[in-house]
Amino acid sequence: MKTFVYTITDPMGIHARPAGMLVKAAKAFPDTEITVAKSSASAKATQMIRLMSLGIQAGDQVTVTVQGGDEDAALDAVIQLFRQCL
Repeated sequence: MKTFVYTITDPMGIHARPAGMLVKAAKAFPDTEITVAKSSASAKATQMIRLMSLGIQAGDQVTVTVQGGDEDAALDAVIQLFRQCL
């Protein structure tokens, strides 16, 4: 299991477009579970509506957990996505 913590810089937070991009990235690694957590609430990265319901806004700190067969590649892809889009 690998984790990283990220502070959201996008002024709109995690809304439909970046949530969709995150879902697409997560689905590229079917044997790896990616979870995004804010405070005590969390969602699998493949669940777009659940991700958006976390209410993640600019300045919020999220913890991303990656667990499974392609942890390293999945973590790299998600980190890159967060840095480029969020």
